[in-house]
Amino acid sequence: MLKRGIRKWDLVFLIINSVIGAGIFGLPAKAFALSGPYSLLAFGVCAVVMLVLILVFMEVSSRFDKTGGPYLYIKEAFGSMPAFAVGWILMLTRLFSYATLINLLVIYMAFFSPIFQEEWMRILMIVGITGVLTGINLLGIKDSTRTTNILTISKLVPLTLFIVIGLFFLNQEAFDFSAPPPMPEFANTALLLIFAFGGFEAGLVISGEVENPRKNLPFALMTGALIITVFYVLIQVVAIGTLPDLATSDKPLADAATRVMGYGGGLFITIGAIVSILGTLNVQILSGSRLPFALSESQQFPKIFSFIHPRFRTPTVAVLFFAFLIIIVATVWDFMGSLAISVIARLLIYLLVCGSLIRLRKSQPDADYYKVKFGIPLAIAGIGATIWLLSSTQLEEITDMALWTALGFVIYGVHKIFSRKLEQ
Repeated sequence: MLKRGIRKWDLVFLIINSVIGAGIFGLPAKAFALSGPYSLLAFGVCAVVMLVLILVFMEVSSRFDKTGGPYLYIKEAFGSMPAFAVGWILMLTRLFSYATLINLLVIYMAFFSPIFQEEWMRILMIVGITGVLTGINLLGIKDSTRTTNILTISKLVPLTLFIVIGLFFLNQEAFDFSAPPPMPEFANTALLLIFAFGGFEAGLVISGEVENPRKNLPFALMTGALIITVFYVLIQVVAIGTLPDLATSDKPLADAATRVMGYGGGLFITIGAIVSILGTLNVQILSGSRLPFALSESQQFPKIFSFIHPRFRTPTVAVLFFAFLIIIVATVWDFMGSLAISVIARLLIYLLVCGSLIRLRKSQPDADYYKVKFGIPLAIAGIGATIWLLSSTQLEEITDMALWTALGFVIYGVHKIFSRKLEQ
């Protein structure tokens, strides 16, 4: 049995750390390039959509206290096959989110030296950082959450200073709302920003290691969401108001800080970005490695993945397997390529969890859980919002996602065949 070593505020920090990662250090420029000042409205739209989804997750998650998160929710609501699909897709979000994050980390490292733009250095950084974080996660959940807490505080300090100082240097003319962007571009902006707002489900995947999850999960989700929304909107305001060439910047926050505070300001934000990304990478390994473990416990993955280290009480094989996969994915896919697949996978999971709320309310009306007011209308609204966002994806991105999902079912089928042969 996994150790319940994650306390209430540990969980709040973990959620904040999982959401405020590389996205906010890179996406303000991408969002502004698509929608200009209306990117602020896109942030607001995403915040509302994510709030609806978080309310849905608050109710559904309160029914469970085991490791697995959305995988368990879908299994209870719709059965084993849809649950495996969600478990696999959820693991894909972790894999491709990690690839997105670590590639942006290398981009920010180029602030110090152009050597980080070399391909061999990018691969070396991916392997080295992943190795260190894997070691931390193998040592135990308390070491991992302690690392997460420290990195969360470390990332919020430079972002707070960036906001406070930047607000004094805003150029009012930069906020010209006279020409609204075309709706397809605005929808695409919102789709990209889902990556920046997504990731809160990481705190749900590890429910089996959270103290009193039925009480602490709703508190952590809502507290984390409010803090994250305030930071994101203010960061975008400062970026728009201080950086004239925001649309073409690879390192928007570092470039804006350099313009306002000089080289020292850019250096400070760059260090903050690196710390922030490292913190989120740590959460990706922590939560992502629990998915093979949960699939194994449900007999949908080989039994070896549910092995727990007798001393550290961590799923050793699952952690090492996940680390191996993320090194492969992170070296093959770049920042934007991995971001697109991650966002599509995440939206599919959100859609299915909204459906599970409706299903579970009907199938288990007398269960003991945290019941959200207007739960079913919120779930329907969440389904509608995710379908709207998915409608702006490109055919190539959908094809890539379908191929990865098909690969998951091939692995599932092979495992089932071998399991039956061993039983005979």
